[in-house]
Amino acid sequence: MSTPTTSAVPSPPRPGEQPAPGERAPWSAEATLEAMERTGTAVQLLSVPFIPRSQNGGDARALARHINEDMAALIGEHPERFGGLACLPGDDPHAMLDELAYALDVLHLDGVALTSNVAGRYLGNPWWQPLLAELNRRAVPVLLHLTSCPHATELALGRNPPVIEYLFDTARTITDALFAGVFHTHPDLTLILPHLGGPLPALAWRIAECTTMPGPHDPSAITPEHVTDVLAALYYDTAMGGSPHALLPALQITSTDHLLFGTDAGAAPAAIIDRAITALTTTLHGNDLHAVEHDNALRLFPRLAAR
Repeated sequence: MSTPTTSAVPSPPRPGEQPAPGERAPWSAEATLEAMERTGTAVQLLSVPFIPRSQNGGDARALARHINEDMAALIGEHPERFGGLACLPGDDPHAMLDELAYALDVLHLDGVALTSNVAGRYLGNPWWQPLLAELNRRAVPVLLHLTSCPHATELALGRNPPVIEYLFDTARTITDALFAGVFHTHPDLTLILPHLGGPLPALAWRIAECTTMPGPHDPSAITPEHVTDVLAALYYDTAMGGSPHALLPALQITSTDHLLFGTDAGAAPAAIIDRAITALTTTLHGNDLHAVEHDNALRLFPRLAAR
């Protein structure tokens, strides 16, 4: 079995969160390091799969700051084993920009974690534009974690949203961004899509061709070629997606140098992670496998390359 070395994956639940009966135990560094030893993972990039908002008396800014400072402290204790992707508060873009500057310039975290939508606002919504402009200026890696859409309860048909609905939200937000011209305005955005982009690779040709049909977009700028170029330039992680069913469609829209090893650690059970790694290491081989497990992440995250 090849050795996974860098994990660009979503990780812990809220710090200190206690599980309900039957749920997973709270995240801990010790348990994570043990799991990393078991799977041969040298470094894990930590993030939280949500953007806090001030609801029910909570303070989104304070929670995001707490998460980021905890991450920075953990990286300080284990600089060769952990990296961190900044959490940003979701109340307004100005608060996001303030925390982004603190997390990157003061705490020196390795990147940023966002979600596919915030309160139903997808990446094509002008609400995101101040943050996207700054992320474009910095060209910092951004993990775009999937989340529920406002209608997830109905769309999931009574099943758990992670089964399929979360994955469709990735395709939904990238399609919205494409047709809104986000990637023309912000060409240096560096986005990482977990789970190999969900259904996005399978829908890529259809999305591209639909740019030629009438709609609320500029057909001279939003073209099939633009869609193809953008999707090829995105990064895709292999969390719960190492089998040919997921890998081969992704490799139709991008190349192995845009794939990153991922596990969904902290969310997926250990048995699923083990099966996903086995699928990955029996689907890819040689230089391609080494690139996915190691080289590609080191290009994106220079602090890890310098360790």
